Amino acid sequence: MAAVESDGVSAPLPGRCAFYVAKKKRYCKMVVGNGKKFCGEHADSDSERKRIPCPLDPKHTVFEDSLAKHLKKCNSKEKPKPVYYVKDINAGSVTEEENTIDEVSIAERSKEELNSLIQKLKTALNGLNTEPDTSLLSHPALNDALNDPKNGNFAYKHLKQQASILGNMEDLELLGPERCYVEFGAGKGKLSHWIHVALQEAENVHFLLVERSSTRFKVDGKHKNTDSTFDRLQVDIQHLDLSRVPFLQEKQLPVIAVGKHLCGAATDLALRCLFERSAKDKDCEPPTKRIKLQEKGGEEQTRSIESSEEVVVLGLTVALCCHHRCEWRHYVGKDFFRERGLGETEFSAFQRMSSWATCGMSRVKSSLNPEKSTQENVEDGEEGEHEESSENMPDHLNNDISAEEREHVGRLCKMLINHGRLHYLQQRGFKPSLRYYTSRDVSLENVLLTALPS
Repeated sequence: MAAVESDGVSAPLPGRCAFYVAKKKRYCKMVVGNGKKFCGEHADSDSERKRIPCPLDPKHTVFEDSLAKHLKKCNSKEKPKPVYYVKDINAGSVTEEENTIDEVSIAERSKEELNSLIQKLKTALNGLNTEPDTSLLSHPALNDALNDPKNGNFAYKHLKQQASILGNMEDLELLGPERCYVEFGAGKGKLSHWIHVALQEAENVHFLLVERSSTRFKVDGKHKNTDSTFDRLQVDIQHLDLSRVPFLQEKQLPVIAVGKHLCGAATDLALRCLFERSAKDKDCEPPTKRIKLQEKGGEEQTRSIESSEEVVVLGLTVALCCHHRCEWRHYVGKDFFRERGLGETEFSAFQRMSSWATCGMSRVKSSLNPEKSTQENVEDGEEGEHEESSENMPDHLNNDISAEEREHVGRLCKMLINHGRLHYLQQRGFKPSLRYYTSRDVSLENVLLTALPS
């Protein structure tokens, strides 16, 4: 314990800074150097040298006469960008017209405006399939994990989803040798881990994990001594040029994109990352090259692919979520919306209303078991699981539209946004589909987007 001086103020702990922080009513707790009284931050209290805020980060200070030396080693100094970083390459363009549109929250809209939006939504969905096929599958690679009695309810639910994603990939013949799996929004990398387990006997299988955040408890370390390569890119998908990734340039393998709950706009950014190239690449078409891929039954199939300038996509399976976090600038289905007489104004409304599909159910779950729900939400956040929108529900909506109808409208909003993505993939020569890959009691966000070359 710190000693107490005669004036009633605690003295600094041994080996700690002697500067008294009046705002906190205690001494600074930073460790000081041998023979020194103050820490580096408060050294000017016992010196004539002037300290100034660091221009890179004003949260800390530096001696003015040592500024040049400090700037060379400051932790806040911007690090060099990797070669595959191209700012906003997948962000999408913004027109002057779009910049002038003011977003209006649902709570600010009148009953008549909401009814008009709901009618526009239903009209736009005329002739479209709003009920995807159900494809609740599993994969033997996860059998042991699914039957492990040590699993809690939350772990079991995630394993069920991962097993179904692998089952659907098997059904689409996307599990095989001679390819690189790119996991967008990888988090800990568990989906790639299970794909690796399923393909232990396959040759020349590699993994590229894309995650913008620094992630703890990654599974990459478990595969350091395996034949497969696990490369992790800490970069926002918005700025990722896959064709510049050295690993892909070296291996020249076709790509299969995967993702488990790729949140909101991240799905659109990933689609742009996969299927759009810079204008420079489009102007200079690279020569083609032929590779042999081992298919089912041992037969070899030869496919033409582009050179290293082009990333060849053999398919994708992405579990969707958080449509309320989509953005018009990034959205790939703008043409689809415009063909139906819709634009950014309607997209902004539908994007917000999409949260109705899950927010009511989340509140019910929270009221039934607040402690469990809180824990699951924390865990879900770590894995990129669904989260509620912050939209307030206007009183007139609560009175005029039942909770069941709001949930139905929310699901229709999600489906319309998803159909824009299907349209985008079709325009790029792919055969896309939406399917329910798990039940709603496992995850409220239970739609899987898949695509294969036509």
